[in-house]
Amino acid sequence: MAGQEGWATIEEQESGVSEQSLYSRSGFRPGTGIYNSLLQLSENHRVSIPFDDYNITTVVLSQFPHPDHAESRVALIDSATSSRVTYAQLRRSINSLAASLYHAIGIRKGDVVFLLSPNSILYPTICLAVLSIGAVLTTSNPLNTESEIAKQVHDSGAKLAISSPEELHKLVPAGVPTLITTRSSDDQNLVSIEELIEGSEPLDAPKIKCSPSDTAALLYSSGTTGVSKGVILTHSNFISIINLLKWTADATSSQKDIYLSFIPMFHIYGLALFGLGLFSLRNTIVLMPKFDFQAMLEAIETHKVNNITAVPPVILGLVKNSGKGRHDLSSLRRVSSGAAPLSKEIEEKFREKYPWIELRQGYGLTECCGATSFFVLDEQSKARPGSVGQLLPGISAKVIDVETGLPLPPCKEGELWFRSNTVMKGYLGNDEATAATIDREGWLKTGDLGYFDVDGFLYIVDRIKELIKHNGYQVAPAELEAILVSHPHILDAAVIPVEDEEAGQIPMAYVVRAADSGLTEDQVIQFIAGQVSPYKKVRKVAFIDSIPRSAAGKILRKELVVMQSKQVLFSKL
Repeated sequence: MAGQEGWATIEEQESGVSEQSLYSRSGFRPGTGIYNSLLQLSENHRVSIPFDDYNITTVVLSQFPHPDHAESRVALIDSATSSRVTYAQLRRSINSLAASLYHAIGIRKGDVVFLLSPNSILYPTICLAVLSIGAVLTTSNPLNTESEIAKQVHDSGAKLAISSPEELHKLVPAGVPTLITTRSSDDQNLVSIEELIEGSEPLDAPKIKCSPSDTAALLYSSGTTGVSKGVILTHSNFISIINLLKWTADATSSQKDIYLSFIPMFHIYGLALFGLGLFSLRNTIVLMPKFDFQAMLEAIETHKVNNITAVPPVILGLVKNSGKGRHDLSSLRRVSSGAAPLSKEIEEKFREKYPWIELRQGYGLTECCGATSFFVLDEQSKARPGSVGQLLPGISAKVIDVETGLPLPPCKEGELWFRSNTVMKGYLGNDEATAATIDREGWLKTGDLGYFDVDGFLYIVDRIKELIKHNGYQVAPAELEAILVSHPHILDAAVIPVEDEEAGQIPMAYVVRAADSGLTEDQVIQFIAGQVSPYKKVRKVAFIDSIPRSAAGKILRKELVVMQSKQVLFSKL
């Protein structure tokens, strides 16, 4: 096949290993250019679909503990109040709320319900109740502005909004009927979710059947590199994710883990795990209303948490945490990292500081319902720092040359494409964007640059649109950011392109330095220069109080680009 000659590294060519052997080790098929998963999903990992009903709530509830154990098995713990919800109570609340939404509020199959709330012990109940009656869930970041919220409400066609009391004022311009999550003294005229749960009998919950292609959720992408779009996810998409969760739990022996949830549930990462999926595994979830580093450490110690899903800034915080020994983290056995790249430097330092904790990276995106690759064994992860694991069962991939459009074999960087049952239906009301993202064969074009090694382990380089073009060379901001945060006096960092007449673009670093560090611009520049090729060197540095990030931990580089542009314009005035 054209474009595939000379792909092996020199060391591999000299080792005498055959190309066919390397292809089979990586899952790559030269005839098709497709990487197939090396992992298998057995029938034991597939949830049964009750009565051909693809309603995600029906499926989740069917996995709950037997009634004899449901009254004692804890599903949720509020880390702030220590209040607990058993699986029996959770089932009753879901069914009662579903009955009220259907009979009292008049929500029907296909109606869109807008949810605006930070994490709360009611959040999973609301999600599962909305989905159980065939309605469509759309979630929003509580930090969004009134105009952003109104845009999403109107774009999604929401018939009803549910809001926490503190965010209620943001929904006024949207002009949509609204319920509040909990009773507030200032909202005497509004009905609360708590009242609806208390006011209905669980047996009155309607039985709404759904097909695999029925829309379950509209999740709006973060828009880190463009306009936010509504991602259409189906009941089948979420059921496929639950199958993968069941497989992962068995593969990592985490069936009975106590999880800590501080990932926002309005994001696919939090929704797929803590809003829906983990209940099908009968796990216990300790829920934090909002992230606070010290509160996280206290929750781990108090509730003997042994599994957390995190984002790179949290991992970095644990690495740089000077309070080691103040909190007992001995119960913690597993930390998973996702939503943004975690550098091998941070990964290695984490393992040095917390040698008893398994650290595994994964990779996914909203358009794939949250997951595409993961590490099964900690030994594999240790041996490949910087990798995001192997393709999960049932997921196929291509690596496409961005210049020629041809599929690439192992060890060659290109745009990552995926195909699986988790791939979205499309973008809401945007046929052009859908056609540009999903081809006729169902391949999802991610816009991420990456590659597979000879054993089928995936590495993410960066977003293609965010690569810096310097004198014809491509510079990945993530690579420079990983080096920067390895500096003992740098707490966080982001790298952006700055226009340059001679080079086209130059890398500029925004740096959060430790208090009283005295770190200078020249010291930062020299620190990077000693570790990278000349074309990758940082040419400018600015110090900043905090790096803007999305709720999922992704660096919002476009905000820094706008900030830099304004500073340049101001300097010229």
